[in-house]
Amino acid sequence: MHTSLGKLLLCCISLSGMAAAQTAWQPLESDGKIRVIAHRGEHLHHPENTLAAFQAAIDVGADYFELDVRTTSDGKLVLMHDSTLDRTTNGTGEVHKHTFDEIRALDAGSKFSPAFAGTKVPTFEEALDLAHGKINIYVDTKYADPQQLVDTIVKHDMQDHVVIYGNPFFLYDVRKIRPSLKVMPEAITSDICKFLVRGLQPQVIAFDANDFKDPVIDCAKAAHASIFVDRLGDADTPEVWQKALDLGAAGIQTNRPAELADWLRQHKLATH
Repeated sequence: MHTSLGKLLLCCISLSGMAAAQTAWQPLESDGKIRVIAHRGEHLHHPENTLAAFQAAIDVGADYFELDVRTTSDGKLVLMHDSTLDRTTNGTGEVHKHTFDEIRALDAGSKFSPAFAGTKVPTFEEALDLAHGKINIYVDTKYADPQQLVDTIVKHDMQDHVVIYGNPFFLYDVRKIRPSLKVMPEAITSDICKFLVRGLQPQVIAFDANDFKDPVIDCAKAAHASIFVDRLGDADTPEVWQKALDLGAAGIQTNRPAELADWLRQHKLATH
């Protein structure tokens, strides 16, 4: 057995007696509607992982925006997909080696378009505040302390309106801290899916294009977990969206949230 799978099995055994607490949020699959998940916000027309992109996701009718959480050298949770600052800002170097003030001073918009000059790298707290009462958040945890992440979500009263994605060991810690939070592991194979289901009791399971195969889908369905799939790039089309729905997807992560929301409305599958 691979070491990582062995560790995961130990996590599963120790968690097998933990009952998943109910939350005020209804199960995702209960209404038969499909959730639109805006990948890094509405980032085709706005800088990714910024408040402007998140507001645009709200405006076009998305049900979730996805964001990426990292930690600065002085312990602040900020939003950045890459481990470095280079691609999306006028800074350089690794996020975790810079203080929050150093990152906050950067321009996170000009590389996307001069129209967004002066856009700042947001904090996780700012995104939670923006979302509250309007939209749910798909939290892709790149680098964060699980206790700090959980505490921040609860502080902003978003515990019923987030799903948390990350590696299984991080999600295991989140489940120990607050069992009612929705954790969302990625099930690469049916065997791994079974381990994850036993250990985490996830209400949602994430799939990318390579994972979306019948044995893994069957495992998720048997666990009564909702299925969130990535349909990005060349796969972000109505034909592929339909195939995902035919296989049981309850949420689709897209780079085209406006188009997906419109398409779902036409098929009477949108939440609103």
